[in-house]
Amino acid sequence: MKIKIFLKNRLWKNNSSLVQLLGLCPVLAMTTNCVNAIGLGITTTLVLIITNTTIAIFKKLIPKDIRIPIYMMLVSSIVTSIEMLVHAYQFNLYKSLGVFIPLIVTNCIIVGRADLIAYKSSILVSFFDGFFIGLGSTISMFTIGFIREILGNGTLFFGISKIISNIDDSFFIQVLDKNSTIVLAILPPGGFFILGCIIAIKNYIDLYNKKNTVKNGLKCCLK
Repeated sequence: MKIKIFLKNRLWKNNSSLVQLLGLCPVLAMTTNCVNAIGLGITTTLVLIITNTTIAIFKKLIPKDIRIPIYMMLVSSIVTSIEMLVHAYQFNLYKSLGVFIPLIVTNCIIVGRADLIAYKSSILVSFFDGFFIGLGSTISMFTIGFIREILGNGTLFFGISKIISNIDDSFFIQVLDKNSTIVLAILPPGGFFILGCIIAIKNYIDLYNKKNTVKNGLKCCLK
């Protein structure tokens, strides 16, 4: 049960993109297609995992009064290292993500999880917290990118070779004809609109589940 609550809190209840609404600038900018969304999601997840784990390991050596500046220095170093690795081994992805890789440093969720979880928890909890918070954000970005790419370009997984080098550059799935696409979907207003629709659907599901829980509770009491 504890594992189920742990996963639900990080993947659904406290989703950084759909609930806390953190880091929306890169989320909306990089979700014009699935590949960019996955690339940014993986990069952010790696930063979360490494930051959380490192802080959990050295938390006893970090002075409480200056912990935030230390977090920022650590996050900056990790992001720079990952940016250099992406530049070296996945150059096409690096060109697509551009400035949004270094902008991960400014994402409040990184420092927030470091202070809320990693500084107070075990190494294992910190590691999985970073992984599942990042996974929740990646799933959200992928969902937004999935919808925007199909509606805006009529394609799916266009440019997947940026992530999987063995796949041919010309590989993608044509879902809609070009004449049937909605250009608004890949423009900034379309990104806000689609994000808002996904948040509304999530809130509806939460409300529906809450009502069912209350009904079931009343039935049990009446019995």
